[in-house]
Amino acid sequence: MVHAEQKIKNLLRLVAQQGASDLHLNVGRYPTLRTDGRLVSANQDKALTPSEIKDICDVIMKEESKKKLLDEGQADFSYNFEDKARFRVNAFFQQGYLGVAFRLIPREIRSLKELNMPEILYDFTKFSQGLFLIVGPVGHGKSTTLAALINEINHNQEKHIVTIEDPIEYIYEQDRCIISQREVYQDSKNFQTALKAVFREDANVVLIGEMRDLDTISTALTAAETGHLIFATLHTNDSPQTIDRIIDVFAAHQQNQVRSQLANVLLGVASQRLVPRVDGGRVPAVEIMIKNHAIENLIRENKSYQIDNVIETSADQGMITMDKSLVELVKKGIVSVDSSAAYAKDAKNFQMLLRY
Repeated sequence: MVHAEQKIKNLLRLVAQQGASDLHLNVGRYPTLRTDGRLVSANQDKALTPSEIKDICDVIMKEESKKKLLDEGQADFSYNFEDKARFRVNAFFQQGYLGVAFRLIPREIRSLKELNMPEILYDFTKFSQGLFLIVGPVGHGKSTTLAALINEINHNQEKHIVTIEDPIEYIYEQDRCIISQREVYQDSKNFQTALKAVFREDANVVLIGEMRDLDTISTALTAAETGHLIFATLHTNDSPQTIDRIIDVFAAHQQNQVRSQLANVLLGVASQRLVPRVDGGRVPAVEIMIKNHAIENLIRENKSYQIDNVIETSADQGMITMDKSLVELVKKGIVSVDSSAAYAKDAKNFQMLLRY
C-alpha cells in the first residue's frame, strides 16, 4: 500500500509539472496524461497491473465511494492532493478491471480575461433571476467558465450562492457572498433534492454542475422563475440544440408550456470549444447567444432552427457565432486554419468568413 501511495503521488505531481488536464490509469497501459487535448504516455517502467490500480483506489477512495463503485460499477468523487491540488475522479470497471480517470481542478479561479473568454459574459451575473447556460463537449472548460462567473458575483455583490455539484470542483474563498457548496450523494440525495431545497435556503444564485434529467431541468426552470439566478451546464453543441434538448425531455403534452416558460427565463447560452494554439496550449472559441425579443419569439414558436440567423445578425448586441469566433482567432494568428476548421459549425460558412 505504501508503494501505491507513493506511485499515485508521483503521478499526480507529474500532472502538475506537465501542465496536463487529465490522468488515465488503465490495466495493461502505461499511465497516460492528457496535455493540450492530446493523450501522452507517462514515462514508466511497466504497464499498470490490476493489483496496482486496485491498491491506488484503496489509497484515494473513501468507504462510501468504494461502496458506490461496487454497487453501481462507477463512482465520482473529489481528491485533495497534499492540499496543493484538487482532482475530480471517476473510478469505473471495464471488462472486469478497474480504471481511473483524474481531472485536475486548478486551485486558482481565473477571471474571464485570464481565460481569454469574452468579458461580456459578466453581464449575466448582473441579473437578479433567470437561467444562463454554458454548453459544449466534455473537457472544454465549461466548469472553469462558470467558476469565473460565480467568483465575479462573490467579489462584487452581497448574495447567498448555493452550488450543487457531483463532485464539488472549485473551492471558493468567500468574500462578499455566502457560498454554500453541496456535493450530491454526500450532502444531498440527488441534484433534484438539493435544488428543491434552495427555495428554503434563502438562496439568490444557484450553480448546478450539470442539468442531467427531467426533474432537475423542471426544478431549475421553476427556480429561475421565482427569483433565483441559475447557472448550469449541458452537454450540447450550440444554442438551438440546447433549447431543443431542454424541451425534448418533457412529455409532448407539456412542451408548449415549457417553451413559454423557457422563453421567459432563459438569459443566454454560451457554447465553448478549446482549440489548440499555434504556440502550445489551448484557447477558447465561443458562441454567444443573448436572448432578445426575436429569440424569445422563436423559442415560443418552436423555431429554434432560426436562432443561428439571429445570432449572426446581432453582433451589435454582443452575440457571435462559433464560426466567427474561430475566424477571429485565425486572423489574430492564435490558431491555425486546420485546427480551427475541426470545430467549425458550417464548413462552407467558415471558409467564406476567412476570405473577408
